[in-house]
Amino acid sequence: MAQSNSASLVDTDHKLFKDMTKKQKKTAKPSASPAILVGAHGRYQIKSGWLAGTFVARAFPKPPAKARGMIAEATGATEEEAIAALHNVIDAREHRRTGERRGDQQTGIGVPSVEEYVEAIRQVTLSGPQYAMLTALSLAGEDGLTDARMASAAGYKSEASANRSFMATGLLIAEYLSGDVQAGDTPGASEGTALLGFRGAKAKEEDAGYWILHPELRQAVRLALF
Repeated sequence: MAQSNSASLVDTDHKLFKDMTKKQKKTAKPSASPAILVGAHGRYQIKSGWLAGTFVARAFPKPPAKARGMIAEATGATEEEAIAALHNVIDAREHRRTGERRGDQQTGIGVPSVEEYVEAIRQVTLSGPQYAMLTALSLAGEDGLTDARMASAAGYKSEASANRSFMATGLLIAEYLSGDVQAGDTPGASEGTALLGFRGAKAKEEDAGYWILHPELRQAVRLALF
């Protein structure tokens, strides 16, 4: 009789243990989050993965860009489809933006929109003097600045140094925007500077003329830096 009771207790404990194990398995949470795939498309970083019941792909500025906001997003039945859909969204966005650029008579180029300039300024790596030049020229508005005043605003000792740095600024922004860095049909304009602005009317024949930023860039500098 004692053996029968002992066997019954063992069976009961075994059953309770199995029931507890089943409950633990049902309530157990995944120990690790789904992996996020990181890639690139053009100048953007692409992150994709499983989110809220669907595959999602998102575009972000590439490191080490200062901006961190999301650029675009797409979903798909599979991760590959989500990434492909996002590529199409980005390509269509770039095509639209390029097609909407204003044709500038002064430089002969398509001037990017304020939106494009803001994105570029926030993501390219510019020096302190280069930021200072853009800021000073933005504040100068349609009046512009002489080479001497631009050099002084940025702390350069020579006008030649300031102009080389100004040209480098234009080349960096043009490279980011995949724009045409050539000077167009404007005589005497340097590569790179055409995307930033143009020379104003000369007071004297020997003068170089004032540097004037494109209005879109003036507004973008204020939005991005102020």
